[in-house]
Amino acid sequence: MRAEKPDLVSQRMRALAPEMDPLRLGTGWKPDDLEKPQILIESTFGDSHPGSCHLDRLTEQVRAGVREAGGFGARYCCTDICDGESQGTDGINFSLVSREMICGMMEIHASATPFDGAVYLSSCDKGMPAVLMAMGRCNIPGVIVPGGTMSAGPDLLTLEQLGMYSAKHHRGEIDDATLRWAKENACPGCGACSFIGTASTMQIMAEALGLALPGSALMPADSPALEAVARQAGAAAVALARKGMRPRDIVTAASFENAILVHGAISGSTNCLLHLPAIAHEFGIALDASAFDALHRKVRWLLDLRPAGRWPAEFFRYAGGLPAVMEELRPLLHLDVLTVTGRTLGENLDALRSSGYYDQCADELAACNRKRRLSLTREDIIRPWDRPLGEGGSVAILYGNLAPEGAVIKHTACPREMFRAVLRARPFDSEEACLSAVLRHEVSPGDAVFIRYEGPKASGMPEMFYTSEAISSDRELGRSIALITDGRFSGASTGPVIGHCSPEAFDGGPIALVEEGDLIEIDIPERRLAIVGVAGERKTPAEIDRVLADRRAAWTPRPARYRSGVLRLFSEHAASPMKGAYLEFDR
Repeated sequence: MRAEKPDLVSQRMRALAPEMDPLRLGTGWKPDDLEKPQILIESTFGDSHPGSCHLDRLTEQVRAGVREAGGFGARYCCTDICDGESQGTDGINFSLVSREMICGMMEIHASATPFDGAVYLSSCDKGMPAVLMAMGRCNIPGVIVPGGTMSAGPDLLTLEQLGMYSAKHHRGEIDDATLRWAKENACPGCGACSFIGTASTMQIMAEALGLALPGSALMPADSPALEAVARQAGAAAVALARKGMRPRDIVTAASFENAILVHGAISGSTNCLLHLPAIAHEFGIALDASAFDALHRKVRWLLDLRPAGRWPAEFFRYAGGLPAVMEELRPLLHLDVLTVTGRTLGENLDALRSSGYYDQCADELAACNRKRRLSLTREDIIRPWDRPLGEGGSVAILYGNLAPEGAVIKHTACPREMFRAVLRARPFDSEEACLSAVLRHEVSPGDAVFIRYEGPKASGMPEMFYTSEAISSDRELGRSIALITDGRFSGASTGPVIGHCSPEAFDGGPIALVEEGDLIEIDIPERRLAIVGVAGERKTPAEIDRVLADRRAAWTPRPARYRSGVLRLFSEHAASPMKGAYLEFDR
């Protein structure tokens, strides 16, 4: 142990700061703990929502694993918030900026008192990308422990269905008792919500990047197997600290390509197109949104989980988890990339085949079938490559005079009728106004409904979840109109919804210039989103350019909405959504 001390940053810090030892002894450390490899255990634990309230239990398992490996683990917390609890209020405006604040706080924790290694625990929408960003920024040898997923409720009820229940209740299609039943049963326990939303997607991305242990993403949150993984992660962090193997030694551009291929196969959340570029930025890697489009075209949609598929995310582990998905993608993946095990991705996959991992998953699937009275096979959940749910991945990046920098659509959740369409523009300058119009049946088939001034600089880039659910749950509108915004959508959103339209309206992007009755062309196969007519009449591209130039000359920028606090900081420094909407200070 003593031979290691000169190589450990914690020991160099002790030599420089004589107050450190007594302060740590006062915190509960023992004298011999001071000489061990010191591991920062950083979690988003808190009573804020089901995805974080159980992380203290996993933290103690990590701490035990660190101790058994000869290190000492120090617990730090930076609690995240829940988009689901903020939906429909101005609270959702704080969601995306919370990613930056969590990452910043973790940077402060890691930098003010340097540690030799780290373990990061999180489960949900902004906590998961925040810890991934923090790993790249702090570059301390470390491992991520994804916090897992909650079980589905009775009748396989999951939370993303609440928007549909709420919209139906508002329209008088279901009674109060039915809505109350859904509310009381959609979240039966801890963990991320049981569908492939942003939380689940980002847990999978952590493993796909090689920063979480193999098979650890999206396990049932209450399972003993997840506790065992947390313990293993503690030991792995000590091993990485002793080797001096840092996240930037592991993650490369090829790692991000693997993650994007996985994203296409799982039909991951569109919010991933905000988070992966921001994470890559912290690793010093340029990741353009066009990479998503190019790589998604190569991959097939394999994961039959909600919201685009049939089953709850709880079933992911039972079918073999990410390793099973990667086996289907094996010919496309960079198998030589390193991971936190110290081995390559290919070596990890080979080791799992012979370790009994898939037998354990099969036993868990059999238990689930007995409990739920189902008869599912692994291939019902993770389709084989030659029997996919769809071709061409799951998202497309659309460009045109309406979105010169791009816009995002999850085409696996979009009705085929809307893959090619010319629609009439109905612009709204807030989600509240648009949602009211949709619920009052003031929107008609053939409309292109716009919600603008909801980008990162205008209002923090909130989710347009309630409006998207109101549209997709309407039997007529869900297949006959589109929703286009410079805001974003929940990972649970379905239907003909196009987000991240860039440049945003606040910056004078073309979305700010759309007027009632403009003709809007959507062409997903050709990746096109464009204004093609005015007042219901088709125009040539040159004529449209002149119209837009005249409108731009008459357009007046809006004053900043926020004059203090974190949303002012975000508004002043947020990068374009297509770059990741991270804080950009060198513009």
